[in-house]
Order: sequence, then C-alpha cells, then structure tokens
Amino acid sequence: MKRLSMELFVGIFLIAGFLSFLYLAVRLGGVDIFSTGDYNVKATFASVSGLKPDAAVEISGVPVGKVTSISLNKGKALVEMQIRSAVKLPEDCIASIRTMGIIGDKYVKISLGGSDEYIPPGGSITETEPAIDLEELLSKYVFGKI
Repeated sequence: MKRLSMELFVGIFLIAGFLSFLYLAVRLGGVDIFSTGDYNVKATFASVSGLKPDAAVEISGVPVGKVTSISLNKGKALVEMQIRSAVKLPEDCIASIRTMGIIGDKYVKISLGGSDEYIPPGGSITETEPAIDLEELLSKYVFGKI
C-alpha cells in the first residue's frame, strides 16, 4: 500500500512537471493557443525597411499586438497585424514604422485619432507613414544629393 501511494505521488509530480514544461514552451515560443479572440488589421506602407514578422505594435509605448505577416501587394508593403481584442482602433488612426532607440528593432507605432467609428476585424488602417531610411538620409547628406 505504501509503495502504491509513492508511485502515485511520483506519477502526479511527473505529470505536473510535464504540463508546466509544455506551458512554458508554448508561451516562450510565441505560440498563441491561449489567445482571447484577438483580431487582425492591415496597413499598406511605401516602405517597411527592417520591419520583421513578430515585431511589436504599440500605442503610446504600450504593446497592443504584433506583426503577423509582411507581403508585397501592387508594389507596396502590406503589413498584417494582430491586435488585442480589448483595443479598439479608430478609423482615423495613423500607423507608422519606428525604431526602438537609434539602432534598435523596428516596430509599428499607432497614433490614435478622434473618430467615433472603429476599424472592424480584418479592416485596414488607411493613414500610414513609411520607415525612415537612415542610410539613404546619410548618403544624401554626405554625397550632397539633396
């Protein structure tokens, strides 16, 4: 009887450890199987130089989502973003590509507008600002091609 209770205790301990490991692997791996109904929006940019999938989407410096994909559509960059369900984006919001620090990663910054109408799931942000290409600016300054 004592051996049975010890085996049961070890079995429960192993199962709990495996479930904990599985949870950490999923969360740290960036898989969103625990998602709470986030929605997708799109934005078209002239240039997304340096932006990568899984980049942050922020409003006022607060992460509210991530970039899910970047593709080419009619010569422009189409960026699809996953936004938390609790965040509502006004129709007149502006999406811009920014850099974290001087040489940091690129992210999408959303500036909220004042509209009472919101972008529906699967909708598009119409006002966008492309990424600033520092190399291009420096070459214009250095070589005098203004």
